[in-house]
Amino acid sequence: MKTNYRLLFSTFLLAVILISCQQTTNESSSTSTASADGYDRTILPMTSPEYPAITELDARNVTAPPAWSVKAPEGAPNVVIVLIDDMGFGQSSSFGGAIRMPTADKLAERGIQFNRFHTTALCSPTRTALLSGRNHHSNNMGGITEVATAFPGNTGMTPQSCAYVSEVLKLNGYNTAQFGKNHETAAWEVSPSGPFTRWPVYKGFEKFYGFMGGETNQFYPGIYDGTTRVEVDTEDPDYHFSEDMTEKAIAWMKAQKSLTPDKPFFMYYAPGATHAPHQVPESYLDKYKGEFDDGWDAYRQKTLERQIKLGLVPEGTKLAEKPEYIKDWDSLSAPEKKVFARQMEIFAAFGEHIDEQVGHLYDAIEDLGIAENTMFIYILGDNGASAEGMANGLLNENTYFNGVAESVEDMAKNLDKLGTRESYGHFAAGWAVAGNTPFKWTKQVAGNFGGTRNGLIIVWPGKLKETNVVRDQFCHAIDIVPTILEAANVPQPVSVNGVEQRPIEGFSMLKTFTDPETPEFHNTQYFEIVGNRAIYNDGWVATTVHKAPWEAGPRGALTDDKWELYDVTKDFSESTDLAAENPEKVAELKQLFMDEAVKYNVLPIDDRTIERFDPATAGRPDLMGGRKSLTVYEGMSGMLENAFINIKNTSSTFTTEVEVKSGAEGVIIAMGGAFGGYSLFLDKGKPVFTYNWVGLEEYDVESSKALSAGKHTIKFDFAYDGGGMGKGGNGTLYVDGEKVGEGRFPNTNGNMFSLDEGADVGFDEATNVSSRYKVGDNHFSGKINYVTIDIE
Repeated sequence: MKTNYRLLFSTFLLAVILISCQQTTNESSSTSTASADGYDRTILPMTSPEYPAITELDARNVTAPPAWSVKAPEGAPNVVIVLIDDMGFGQSSSFGGAIRMPTADKLAERGIQFNRFHTTALCSPTRTALLSGRNHHSNNMGGITEVATAFPGNTGMTPQSCAYVSEVLKLNGYNTAQFGKNHETAAWEVSPSGPFTRWPVYKGFEKFYGFMGGETNQFYPGIYDGTTRVEVDTEDPDYHFSEDMTEKAIAWMKAQKSLTPDKPFFMYYAPGATHAPHQVPESYLDKYKGEFDDGWDAYRQKTLERQIKLGLVPEGTKLAEKPEYIKDWDSLSAPEKKVFARQMEIFAAFGEHIDEQVGHLYDAIEDLGIAENTMFIYILGDNGASAEGMANGLLNENTYFNGVAESVEDMAKNLDKLGTRESYGHFAAGWAVAGNTPFKWTKQVAGNFGGTRNGLIIVWPGKLKETNVVRDQFCHAIDIVPTILEAANVPQPVSVNGVEQRPIEGFSMLKTFTDPETPEFHNTQYFEIVGNRAIYNDGWVATTVHKAPWEAGPRGALTDDKWELYDVTKDFSESTDLAAENPEKVAELKQLFMDEAVKYNVLPIDDRTIERFDPATAGRPDLMGGRKSLTVYEGMSGMLENAFINIKNTSSTFTTEVEVKSGAEGVIIAMGGAFGGYSLFLDKGKPVFTYNWVGLEEYDVESSKALSAGKHTIKFDFAYDGGGMGKGGNGTLYVDGEKVGEGRFPNTNGNMFSLDEGADVGFDEATNVSSRYKVGDNHFSGKINYVTIDIE
């Protein structure tokens, strides 16, 4: 008798469906235990059904069971998240700003704008919240990974109990990919040795093409494809990373739809733009020439008028008073106005350029004929606009991280470099406040909507009943994941890869897509970054600014912070503080903040700033594990400084053995690049050690004679002066035990060399530490047997 296993499987599947229909279901489809196709999607990965053992000898007499595979729920949409970096609520033209972003404008006309969407006030925290649907402290991401501590909520190590939406969708039959910035991996885990469990390709993304840090040079990016470092054609004068990542994203999407047209995809597109460095293609440099000459005060007023006209801000909204630190534009000198206006011209061009790339991506979706069932989520900023450029802005942002001031006079001399390969710039803080119109504060200030309010546009042609409309329900980054899951008819999993899941903490926004009268669903939300904190509850906000971005340290003890109170149902811009007339409400909300802080691992609050960049002080892991010596070998590259031996603020010795021919050239070891770092290299056969101090000065110690052909030992000793961070010291160069050169380094980098350029052995990748050799043409012409670095 021939056994029909297809019939058995069909009977089995019908039984599963009947059982699932009897189970109690949650009102929200995103939290149901089983989908209509019979899959239990709450336990991931799903497993194939087991069949009875086959007793028939001859395969001809048996009908094989059907092949089993995971399939996405019927009709599940493609999902694209676009996350722009460091863009404020009032910067894009679609939200009333002066930066022309025609793609955002077009999508706003075809979709829905949300004018009360919130982030966390900082990049890594927002990104983990966005991708997991849980608060940033639930993800152990209370700050950026480079300042992680040992306390739960701040370790910088995202837990497996908070699976990313990429993992959930992948295990539900989606293809998944990430392009651009990944700043959610613990800094000490970004090395060739891993571990890779918190890299994108192990967090549910089948494809990753991007950079592993807070920012990257757009012309010389440090790129990974999966976990492999790849070189890009930095010699191409037309190369720009935003364009490169867009081309890769479109190519991946086309291939996916070509081979598996019925399979939905999830794409996370997160460019480095518009985070510093502000760098644009040459053709964009003068797009906004003269458009910001009237300054940031006029910008704020004009932007608010446009926001009201567009219906994004209620009639009668007042501009919140700007911080005292920000000078009135009319009080500035002519050179200040010229420099500051140019900074904003470059930033605006940067914003328009990335919007153009988003346009190419959406055009490709339309060309493939899949726009109808693609939910396209365009988030204009992962926090408010950044004031990290301080009062004057920066030609090289690395000066900010090392506490070195740049003068307006110096920037005026180099104004033509802004936005080009020769700069690593950032605009003045006045433009950040203006960019967050109508609010007062900026990025880092979690206690104010200027740091946490961002524009959101959602387009889904096959779902939206009305378009070119504004929704005003309070929502947060943690609401995106439950919205996606409900849209895809995928339940929130209770277990992923054997790990019990922490319940998703956000709320689905899906009802607002079709019903503008949807009641408020996200009634309470805490905010906290480095002591700046706030609590939102049913239209009220209690908030305190513990430290402004331009302040060296906190304003006082956490217990002494002054709290403000706003009724944001009547005061959209948080312009009128009601704390003095309603102290009972302040006390009530302060207690609510503490309750939420305990619930989500916010406590204890660590308000240290610069100190937390040091792993030992912060109490986080260090790949070096306290080692005082590290030996590296030729070919090792891209080793970011958080996963490398730290020579800052101490004495050090570099020792290398090389084999050369007469007149040898090239880099032996380099850390960082043109905007800060060090390099040991040969120039016409002569050993040279260059220390590049935050891109402002190059200090050289050069050998008095060239190496002869053969094997040599080169040693460089640096004796640090001590007495604090970033002090100077004396350098001495030896060849085969003989002193051949010495020199003085008046200053050193106290905190970092580079966020995106690491250590290379045998060459200097990306920008060049020393101006004495060329970018891309600096490979060592001999053989390097080893390089050992010792520190005190």
